[in-house]
Amino acid sequence: MVMPRAWMSACHQWLGLGPLPAGPIVEYLARSLSAFYAFFGGLCVLISFHPRRHGAIVLYVGATHVVFAAVLLCVDLAAGMPLSWTVPEVLAAGGFGAVILLLHFGAKAKPQS
Repeated sequence: MVMPRAWMSACHQWLGLGPLPAGPIVEYLARSLSAFYAFFGGLCVLISFHPRRHGAIVLYVGATHVVFAAVLLCVDLAAGMPLSWTVPEVLAAGGFGAVILLLHFGAKAKPQS
């Protein structure tokens, strides 16, 4: 969100994606998506304090991450992203969702004390 553009460009090149394209849409997408992830992460932290109370939201977050992993796979392949990008991204999103679902259903199976 606040990373200097020069750092973003260096990371882009380090990942083997060449120079970071110039233009307002690239800047907008990089920064707005970073902000979205930060806000979403905060929401996940808040939900984690009372997962049983927010069970429907926990289920939604887990399930949508598994679906999101499949969407990311399709988008990455269509965009021609390198496997070094696609594999970790898809595994991280799908793994995050799978762990949430496993914990959610595991917690439901245990009696509340």
